[in-house]
Amino acid sequence: MDTRPAELTLEHLLCGLGIPERTLSLGALGRLPIKSAAIDSRLASPGCLFIALHGERHDGHQFIADAVSRGAVAILAESKPELPCTLVWVGDDGPTGGGRVLAELEEARVARAEGMQVGGRRSDLPVCLVVPDTLRALHRIAAYWRRQHDVRVIGVTGSVGKTTCKEVIAMVLSQRYPTLKTEGNYNNEIGLPLSLLHLRAHHERVVLEMGMYDLGEIAQLAEISLPRVGVLTNVGPTHLERLGTIERIAQAKAELPQALPPASEGGVAVFNADDDWVMGMVGQTQARVFTYGLNSGADLWADEIESEGLEGIYFRFHYGNESIRTRVPLLGRHSVHTALCGAAVGLVEGLAWEEIVEGLHDRSSQLRLVAVRGPHGSTILDDTYNASPASTIAALNLLQELKLGNNGGRTIAVLGDMYELGVYEEEGHKLVGRRARDVADILVTVGTLGRMIGLEALKVGMPKASVYMVETNAEAIDLVRSLIRPSVGGDKILVKGSRGMAMEEIVVALHGGVPS
Repeated sequence: MDTRPAELTLEHLLCGLGIPERTLSLGALGRLPIKSAAIDSRLASPGCLFIALHGERHDGHQFIADAVSRGAVAILAESKPELPCTLVWVGDDGPTGGGRVLAELEEARVARAEGMQVGGRRSDLPVCLVVPDTLRALHRIAAYWRRQHDVRVIGVTGSVGKTTCKEVIAMVLSQRYPTLKTEGNYNNEIGLPLSLLHLRAHHERVVLEMGMYDLGEIAQLAEISLPRVGVLTNVGPTHLERLGTIERIAQAKAELPQALPPASEGGVAVFNADDDWVMGMVGQTQARVFTYGLNSGADLWADEIESEGLEGIYFRFHYGNESIRTRVPLLGRHSVHTALCGAAVGLVEGLAWEEIVEGLHDRSSQLRLVAVRGPHGSTILDDTYNASPASTIAALNLLQELKLGNNGGRTIAVLGDMYELGVYEEEGHKLVGRRARDVADILVTVGTLGRMIGLEALKVGMPKASVYMVETNAEAIDLVRSLIRPSVGGDKILVKGSRGMAMEEIVVALHGGVPS
């Protein structure tokens, strides 16, 4: 008999905070369904929980009324909101201690007992839980809710490509199992617990992306989510600005395999065998280690890789005595590792090859780098999600693959600043500049750091007439529009930069107005 709760309720929120519902005698109100959770009032919907967090630019407490107007029925806040509500004060004796409760149920409680309605809305709503720290309360509720479900959680981390790997893994697993995944890049101390609050009884697998900026953060996410499978894609010089050295980045990423249960309890660490930093973690986990890569020493490996440009990649899987030839709609030879990662988790979770291949064929798994139409028959490669030296060079490699098969069209690389590289900042941008010289017919750099890319490309021999350096997206839009020209094969334009550069503005402007 399945004892997992069918839906999240107010009672579950209280239990997550260490408060048995009977303490407050809320009656039917305790069974109030919580249909979703949001931290942005604009995303609030009927039946949702709104969590008021203190952000860098905004305080969520200022938007409680807006969330309620959009249908929020429960509020998590650090102070009493200025609106009628059923109010419950929740004290916290410590980070793990059971809460002590000071209940202050206002006159709305009397209205509730009488079943009154106000303006078509139940008069006891919203229910506001006032806590000392809304983020910590969110963590406690999410951890409690996850523990109510006998479900296998797959955690995914790595310096580059973890979002796409998460998408592909979820696509593969969903061929057999009802699967919940983190949406977009909800991979931090806010996004991961929010994702877990959408867990329901029918889910059998959960795929969670785990990002980090500092030591201890992945360990915290693992404590909340209890992963049984941990995927580590690679270790590279991202977040060096905060962590200082690649050794500390590896130390932070190793928190995932360290948190896995032992092999005897079903723990599995899925490692990229082609990354020395990742393989250095083999001795740091009690879980069974399953490896993937491009060498025959891995448990799952691939060879005979052929890029078909915008049509995807062909390659051959090898697993034990099995050999499977397939094509996937991922762009660039580097995407073989993404496909291997998805297949590896599929094998670990017991899927048949037919299911794995079907999942890999789903085109919606191509998240991070997509091709859209541009002016004059050009093709824009939109890789504006984020950027690091490794991911930018991988994107430039794809541009080169397209160049080799292009009849008359040119390659244009529009590259912006790459953030959080710390001491690797100058060398990382110069490395990209050297690769751009080899690949691009025209290089356009955007931003102050991006200028280093252009200067290095010039230094290593790229013609001065082929390099343009601008400061803003608006300048880049006007420039690239003037550079694109009609040709038989059509120009191929790569647009890539760090999230903070908002270079999707360039893609939208170039793609806008082009007939579909």
